[in-house]
Amino acid sequence: MSDRKQFRTLTPPEELRDIVAGLGIDPGIKQVPLSEARGRVLAERLDAPLDVPGFDRASVDGYALRASDTTGASETNPVSLPAVGTVHAGEEPDGTVGPGECVQISTGAVVPSGADAVVMVEQTNENGDVRLVQTALTPGSGIMPAGADISAGDRALPPGTRLTARETGLLAALGIESVPVRARPTVGIISTGDELVPVGEPLDSSTGQIHDVNAPTIAAAVAAAGGEPKRYPHVGDDFDAMADLLERASEECDLVLSSGSTSASAVDVVYRVIEETGELLVHGVAVKPGKPLLVGELGEGAYVGLPGYPVSALTTFRVFVAPAIREAAGRPEPERATLAGEMAVEERFEPGRLRYVPVGVTTDGGGDRLVYPVDKGSGATTSLTDADGVVAMAPETQYLAAGESVTVELFSPDVRPPALLGMGASGPGVSRLLDSVSPDRGRPPRYLARGEQAARSWLSDDVPDFLVTSEEDTGGETMGAWSREWGLVVPRGNPADVTDIGDLTDEVRLVRQASGTGLHAAFETLADDAPVGATGPGVESPARQVIDGRADVGVGLRATAERVGLGFVPLGTQRLHVVVNPSRTEKSAVARLEDAVSGLSVEGLAGYERVDAPNSSSKSETR
Repeated sequence: MSDRKQFRTLTPPEELRDIVAGLGIDPGIKQVPLSEARGRVLAERLDAPLDVPGFDRASVDGYALRASDTTGASETNPVSLPAVGTVHAGEEPDGTVGPGECVQISTGAVVPSGADAVVMVEQTNENGDVRLVQTALTPGSGIMPAGADISAGDRALPPGTRLTARETGLLAALGIESVPVRARPTVGIISTGDELVPVGEPLDSSTGQIHDVNAPTIAAAVAAAGGEPKRYPHVGDDFDAMADLLERASEECDLVLSSGSTSASAVDVVYRVIEETGELLVHGVAVKPGKPLLVGELGEGAYVGLPGYPVSALTTFRVFVAPAIREAAGRPEPERATLAGEMAVEERFEPGRLRYVPVGVTTDGGGDRLVYPVDKGSGATTSLTDADGVVAMAPETQYLAAGESVTVELFSPDVRPPALLGMGASGPGVSRLLDSVSPDRGRPPRYLARGEQAARSWLSDDVPDFLVTSEEDTGGETMGAWSREWGLVVPRGNPADVTDIGDLTDEVRLVRQASGTGLHAAFETLADDAPVGATGPGVESPARQVIDGRADVGVGLRATAERVGLGFVPLGTQRLHVVVNPSRTEKSAVARLEDAVSGLSVEGLAGYERVDAPNSSSKSETR
């Protein structure tokens, strides 16, 4: 009998939020030095232990005197008062001010006994040792009395206050050295899966190894939500090892987060560990991405099992777990930043679950916002880095029509969609061009390397501002072009003795670019009878597979081969054009792109040449 376990009834998202909120994550109260309190949340009310200021303080540079001695004083009828002393800030007055006298005083100094006002030095004139006071004063003028800022016993700060530089200044004035704050919940982070390798260690792609993306990603998200992340070593799909590590983490942390091994397959064991050693409250939520979510309790600790795919893990964390961490840390829910826009293209969905669709935002030639999907799947980290936010789709929604109004929930209020959006081919020339485009108020251009075929389709839908493409007749305006030499990338020394496309027999392991790219089309034109081979995205992926020994030959660029130390068999050159969407030529960001194109240098890129003639042929030249 199979160990595979079917998902139970999927928990509705609203119910799941309540369950996670009810886990009882309570890190308690911590006393921290004032110097370390910035950003922390006050756990208790703080009352003023003393008056601020603690004395009657001069608020101006001038002369302390009795206000009654200035009655009737004016510029034309000044009052003469002899100066009988001086008081500086930080020193105790050594006498009193008698009738008909004044004492020179500095801002912040203690007002001497007998004086009830301070006249500004600008409102006096000097006549030897006598000051000629030119204005009449009332008692209290020029003086900040004791306790005027805050009085002893007053409520200084309420509980729940997030401490910033302003509050720090008040607490320092009150002489408070340490403050009681809400402790940050300690959140244990465990990645599961036999295929995971820590970041920084080499991968063995032949066995399907991948870097552990979730541990550093979730740790950063925990810290942003107000928690204290505590990372544990990753654990494979072994029941006993996983049970031991989860038990240890639950004893040391307020909340344990694992990622991966939450599905219902025979090798996913986390849910069985929770069932047998704790209490499993939720197995599966009606949301996409993020269906295989676990919620439970381990001993006295709370537990949430996030899906293994990075997009699913980060999405479910942001929606369901981060609010509970913020609540435990005493942080308020952040303001939800949203943008309204229209769908640029139609998008269809399978109904039945709440869906969070990663989207990007751009503007058309008239300044109206366009929203486009960027979802590459739950396993693609770029589904989030290429996105500005998400569109939440109700379970019954089956499609979004082009032109339909949608609301985008930005990932944070700090997100500002890029001013320039490009699509198309990839390569070192494209990267150099993008690096040379001047940012718009700190916003670099966004570029989606989806291949020329997809880019042309999106241009017809009026989505990107520009393309980089090898295709002719795109319907746009060519701004500039360059050529690049392409061919076969082989191991150093060319052990298979590949000298031409005719040497690509069925015994030769070949890898080339995916369908829809210019290099794929160029190779197809020359190699009707060549083996199909494997495909990979990007211009460098085939070369990397040759380096790793997973391929004998790859289709690639001379620039790539020379940079990574491989051999190269030339097959032709290909021209790439920078093509501007005709409806976007008036955008200021496009003007910056034009400056970058005109000044682009391909020096140092082997096999590259600038092509200055616009609208030149894009066909590959073969040799």
